[in-house]
Amino acid sequence: MEFKRLRRLRQTKALRELFYETRLYSKEFIFPLFIDDGKNVFERMPQLDGIVKVSVDRLHEILDEIKKADIGGVILFGVTSQKDEMGSYATKDDGAVQQAIRKIKEYSKDILVFADVCLCEYTSHGHCGILKGEKIDNDKTIEVLSEIALSYAKAGADIICPSDMMDGRVATIREKLDSHGFVYTPIIPYSAKFASSLYAPFRDVANSRPAFGDRKSYQMPYQNKREALREIEADILEGADAVIIKPALTSLDVISTAKEKFNIPIIAYNVSGEYAMVKSAGKLGLLNEEEVIIEILTAMKRAGADAIITYHALEAAKILNGKEL
Repeated sequence: MEFKRLRRLRQTKALRELFYETRLYSKEFIFPLFIDDGKNVFERMPQLDGIVKVSVDRLHEILDEIKKADIGGVILFGVTSQKDEMGSYATKDDGAVQQAIRKIKEYSKDILVFADVCLCEYTSHGHCGILKGEKIDNDKTIEVLSEIALSYAKAGADIICPSDMMDGRVATIREKLDSHGFVYTPIIPYSAKFASSLYAPFRDVANSRPAFGDRKSYQMPYQNKREALREIEADILEGADAVIIKPALTSLDVISTAKEKFNIPIIAYNVSGEYAMVKSAGKLGLLNEEEVIIEILTAMKRAGADAIITYHALEAAKILNGKEL
């Protein structure tokens, strides 16, 4: 009887590794950082085991770890009590995120700084835009977002990442940056950002839960793949240099299809809830945490991700660069 013996190439570790179709590298990881506007803050977050909230004056402590891990970059989120209806703290030149950008670029030119652009961390109502009654004023919001983006670019951010899911934000931000001389600053929007319960730990840490209602009128229904592809296409046409898709684990089909359909780099966002599930299961001894981390990150890359925003970045880099599984 004739049949294919595909197992021949799986017989030894050396053979298996030689023919891996998907490989992970630490330079492909982007690590989220929560930047507190206080002083002497280096606080471990119970919602996200192993993740810290840090003030600018102690930022060097985590930067030492990031540099040693040889990961590609960081994405910054502000944490502040200085909130108002307009989220005006987000545009201040001496804001925590702006200070952190300058600090990181002084520390090392090799650490890419992705600046998340949104209003939810800065508004008293916790929504991602400017309110008109209890609804988001889309066009007013994108003007404010463009001012935030410009402030981050002036501080030295390498990449601007609008995460608000407003219509027209990429074009508006591109026009604002170009008109101020930042023509080479890339914009990488969250193009397919689904309304997900998996963001809960992040919202607790960033103190960005909405005071009323939810975000389903601007974040996408997770039931809709075709709509996600339309969102991605619209952002590309407006000038996006790459796109972010989140949550990663529940969007692998979207990542895969987008990779085939669009000739543009894709970043998967391995979100806080996905991270928390792995950490919790690992603590309970239900799984081998290190093996699962590498497996899920590999799945994201196999689906088509060129880079991954992940809270696992530091530990995954240590596993890849310092240990065999």
